[in-house]
Amino acid sequence: MQLPVQSQSAIYAEPWEAAAVPADLVRIARAADRSGFAYIASCDHIAIPRRLAEGMSTVWYDPVATLAFLAGVTERVRLMSHVAVVGLRHPLVTAKQYATLDHLSGGRLILGVGAGHVREEFEAVGADFDGRGGVLDETIDALRAALGPQEYPEFAGERFSFGGLGQLPRPAQERVPLWVGGSSPAAVRRAAAKGDGWLPQGDPRDRLPAQIARVHALREEAGVEEPIVIGAITEPLYVGEPGWSVGRRTLAGKPEALAESLRAYAAIGVHQIQVRFRSRSVDELTDQMAAFGADVAPHLGS
Repeated sequence: MQLPVQSQSAIYAEPWEAAAVPADLVRIARAADRSGFAYIASCDHIAIPRRLAEGMSTVWYDPVATLAFLAGVTERVRLMSHVAVVGLRHPLVTAKQYATLDHLSGGRLILGVGAGHVREEFEAVGADFDGRGGVLDETIDALRAALGPQEYPEFAGERFSFGGLGQLPRPAQERVPLWVGGSSPAAVRRAAAKGDGWLPQGDPRDRLPAQIARVHALREEAGVEEPIVIGAITEPLYVGEPGWSVGRRTLAGKPEALAESLRAYAAIGVHQIQVRFRSRSVDELTDQMAAFGADVAPHLGS
């Protein structure tokens, strides 16, 4: 699941999140750890322009700081950037941050990356907005080198090159999983050719089969033989019968019925699902997470 509180877009944030404190994030992360969730995720924005602030809000925690903070209070759950806008930073800066996070967490990082969409952010830090697709492609290649096992990584590209520069600590993982986010044609191509995983953004169920087929076809065309982890973001969930309005799109009801609906994702080729629960307080959210882990997840299969 993507963590609440750390990003508070009007599209999905619950009212209680506005007054949340760091201790609430700790409770949620520990609930994920106890309940068997695969990962907790944090978003990435540096600054939001006024023209977008009403919808996006300006609440966007730094993902490295947030995930490192939560690494110290959890033991098992993986830590994912969903997604790091890596074009805002030099690859060696990104590598230093996330290699340290992986080292400190004992190898729990999943590095999700994406192109970004806020022009003013790029302009403020002197990054290339119009060319961000090409920058991202090369950055992924540079990060493969910079997050590898070598103390002195080597890379030479059109935009970035480095060598003879040591970076310790190295990641705890031999290969940090690198998942590509986004559902545009360019993002799907990028995920297929360069990613260990694909994180679609906003694709409804009926669009996913064609998108997944496209990923596999492009991956074969690119000659990549390693399997790719296909993800999906589900509809909002509520375990049990809600006594309040949870919205028309929310899947709610008995655990077995929820599990039956969610198993349909596996049937179309999805390997992991990212969930978001409707809630009116941190207590209700952690109760929902516990109920999902205990009563829904066992019916989903491996």
